[in-house]
Amino acid sequence: MQPNNLSLTIAHLYPKSMNIYGDYGNILALKKRCEWRNIQVRIDEIEIGENLEEKKYDLCFAGGGQDKSQIAVSKDLLTKKEQIHSLVNQNIVFLTICGTYQLFGHYFLTSENFKITGISVFDLITKASNVRKIGNVVVKHNLPIKPETLVGFENHSGNTYLQGETQAIGKVIKGFGNNGKDKLEGARCKNVFGTYLHGSLLPKNPHFADYIIKLALENKYQDKIELQKLDDKLEFEAHNFILKNK
Repeated sequence: MQPNNLSLTIAHLYPKSMNIYGDYGNILALKKRCEWRNIQVRIDEIEIGENLEEKKYDLCFAGGGQDKSQIAVSKDLLTKKEQIHSLVNQNIVFLTICGTYQLFGHYFLTSENFKITGISVFDLITKASNVRKIGNVVVKHNLPIKPETLVGFENHSGNTYLQGETQAIGKVIKGFGNNGKDKLEGARCKNVFGTYLHGSLLPKNPHFADYIIKLALENKYQDKIELQKLDDKLEFEAHNFILKNK
């Protein structure tokens, strides 16, 4: 199926509360990469207290934030937990970065020993540590796309531990990743992705941006979608710069 007269509706969750280290650039990348292919795209910003309509969205994005913001967002996410789990089971695509990645697990235990309850999309837990994990990251991913690397920038004190059969997105070549110990980065459940990669992630990883756009379109239209190729020379120059300086 060729991308003619196709459309995506994107929910940007907590754009004011959870938006640090360039995370808004992910929304811009999704928007432009659709528009360049004449795929109609609509983006709705959904803040704390606002409704997430279950049948409306094809793709959802949420960025990172400080602990104070996470407490407020966690309370709101709990009111949306049933809706979000329903969307997950419908194979709706989610991309969650850092703070919301943590909140899509079971809980985040802060340095003050305060437990911020998550919504358990991912089978994982996060605990604060005394080590601030900052810097560029290179990950060898396990996704069916090329190139086989993802790059980004991390800045977190939380240590995230995957449990059960939860799969990581990939293994860390440079940087800390989930916890700085097991060399794993991110998590995936169905079409839900979680990662610590800021910077922002998608402009420097156009192959991953296209992968989640393709997943969202194929789930919506229940057909194989072939995306028009774009000139990603500048995007991969940024990608390769981090690779070369690892």
